[in-house]
Amino acid sequence: MPHAVKQDILPLPEPVGLRIDRRTITEQFHDFDTEHPYVYRALERLTANRIAARATRIGLNALFEALRWRLPQGLRGLNNNFTALYARKLIADHPDWAGAFGLRCRRTP
Repeated sequence: MPHAVKQDILPLPEPVGLRIDRRTITEQFHDFDTEHPYVYRALERLTANRIAARATRIGLNALFEALRWRLPQGLRGLNNNFTALYARKLIADHPDWAGAFGLRCRRTP
């Protein structure tokens, strides 16, 4: 049986470009929304257009995809985790749109 060669175990470097974000999704959303207010305005316009076209149900995921196609090279940071938070913000600002969005109960504040 061959002798095992002792190898020193070196710590692996952290992958380049991979950053672990310890903030909650809500905190990330508020920071993103503050830095990119035009995203909310664009979602507001898209929603208003869909309502004007007599849409009875609107999915924020579909609006996100439409927005990604309209923005040059997409938008870094437009996270699908933000869809429910944008829907809630749209409803808070436009209560008459509440019936167009389906929302679930939040598990976290």
